[in-house]
Amino acid sequence: MGVGIRAAGEGDRELVVRLLDEAFQDDPVSGWVFPEREYRRATHHRLMAAFTDIVLAEGRIDVTEDGTACALWLSMPAADGDGPADGGGSEHADDAVRLRESVDPANPRVEEIARLMADSHPADRAHEYLWMIGVAPAHQGEGLGGTLVQHVLDRCDREGLPAYLEASSERSTKLYERLGFTFADHTLDLPDGPRMWPMWREPVTGRGH
Repeated sequence: MGVGIRAAGEGDRELVVRLLDEAFQDDPVSGWVFPEREYRRATHHRLMAAFTDIVLAEGRIDVTEDGTACALWLSMPAADGDGPADGGGSEHADDAVRLRESVDPANPRVEEIARLMADSHPADRAHEYLWMIGVAPAHQGEGLGGTLVQHVLDRCDREGLPAYLEASSERSTKLYERLGFTFADHTLDLPDGPRMWPMWREPVTGRGH
């Protein structure tokens, strides 16, 4: 499909936060982090803003030209074998604490979700990490998400890079399977909550890109 895609800049921050907020309001994981519906309506955007700021600073956000969908990516290096014995666990814990304090200080689940995702992240190989993808509710089901993801996967194939993500619903795993991702053999089970599906994609070679 002929969808224009561009890299987002600082001027797109509000657009990206709004897209993510709307797209994930009823997501199972967002519902676990913010169980009370009205509180989620009032607070959820802060978490999406924190994620957006991290990726604007450290990664890449792609948006469709019409502003109806976005994808947040981070380029993850392979773990340094000379690094700390805890594999960066202390740094991840500090990041999780800072996230909770900036988003919702009295909500331990903000910190817990950050810790769980960091601890389960593969570290042995450099890869592209699809952190989040958000499509405006009125445009879901139009193929925008798949087009945005494929935009980066084409580069992964050219450069021989694998890709990784955590699907937040079983339904979304079907989209990612069509794009070449496979289940990473374990689920990420949130305490007394939903599960997430880590998925990995090896680069496809010989496609003539």
